[in-house]
Amino acid sequence: MIRLYHCENARSFRPLWALEELDLDYELVMLPFPPRAHARDYLAINPLGTVPAFFDGDTAMTESAAICQYLACRYGDGRLDVGADAPDYGAYLNALHFGEATLTFPLALILRYGRLEAEPRRQPQVVEDYRRWFHGRLRAIESRLAQRPHLCGERFTAADIVVGYALHLAGLLGLGTDFLPMTAAYAQRLAARPAFQRALARQRTAAAAAGLEPFP
Repeated sequence: MIRLYHCENARSFRPLWALEELDLDYELVMLPFPPRAHARDYLAINPLGTVPAFFDGDTAMTESAAICQYLACRYGDGRLDVGADAPDYGAYLNALHFGEATLTFPLALILRYGRLEAEPRRQPQVVEDYRRWFHGRLRAIESRLAQRPHLCGERFTAADIVVGYALHLAGLLGLGTDFLPMTAAYAQRLAARPAFQRALARQRTAAAAAGLEPFP
């Protein structure tokens, strides 16, 4: 049985979404955010204290984009993956890592210094600087979508999950109103996918059952 440790709307939403896209059976374990502070026993499962923690038999992983790539390659049967011999393989890998390394990094700073830190430690200038930084980097997505509906042409892949999560989190942080037109339409298409909606419902139901408040 696949097991995923998850905090609502955290990076672990990526593998949750991928699991729903692939119709896989899995166990979802909800944690309060951040688990390293509010679920100290979780450190025995993942010493980093971060989510996701993902287990599939003897395989253990903690990087959300890598888990999506793993699921696509191992279980996708071509549905979410792009083969190494495909013309879009380079674009696929680039988008897969761009979504985490470039787009999600500034959002983590915006979330921390705009919402999570105690009032005396909040940094409005950091929030504003990285808001601009995030929207500047989104120009690469706008350009990519100018001639195609998805990041790898006509087909939805794990790269769309990784980038789509960043857009989802940006929307939760109030940044979605500044998306450029192609990016805004793309985010709406992704959010309308049945698997995305199932992942949202699954995490909220599980969080409520665990007595956790919506986050963020």
